Amino acid sequence: MNVNLPILKKMSNRKYLLDTNVCIYFLQGKYGIKEKIQRVGRKNCCISEITIAELLYGAAYSQSEKHSRDVEIVLENLTLVPLYDTLPTYADVKAQLRRAGLLIEEFDMLIGSAAVHHGYVMVTENLDHFERIPGIDIENWVERPEKKKIPVK
Repeated sequence: MNVNLPILKKMSNRKYLLDTNVCIYFLQGKYGIKEKIQRVGRKNCCISEITIAELLYGAAYSQSEKHSRDVEIVLENLTLVPLYDTLPTYADVKAQLRRAGLLIEEFDMLIGSAAVHHGYVMVTENLDHFERIPGIDIENWVERPEKKKIPVK
């Protein structure tokens, strides 16, 4: 398992699978995600069908037209990775994690399995879950500002 924190390499043949939280930050214009996508090249950034399902759910739950349009923005800007071909990898990953007592959320396993199956770098802030997936390569592109510490008197 190789966990790389915000190191970005401009490699034209390297592909990145963006987790749902990263897509939300992209839409919100937060944490420099838009700039990182531009730096590695939009054509090298992908999303899983599971991420679209999660974004669609968020839009339906919020009943916001803006959030519905946001799903379209994501689909227009990033390459969609179909789920079907990754299912055998998902089955192996889930079996390994279950045997080890390290299960994570189903959607995270499906998204992470797609990254492993295709050899893509998983881009997420959720390192805790995704780093459990065998063979995954992870980067965290989220740059949160440091909180100012208030001196105690």
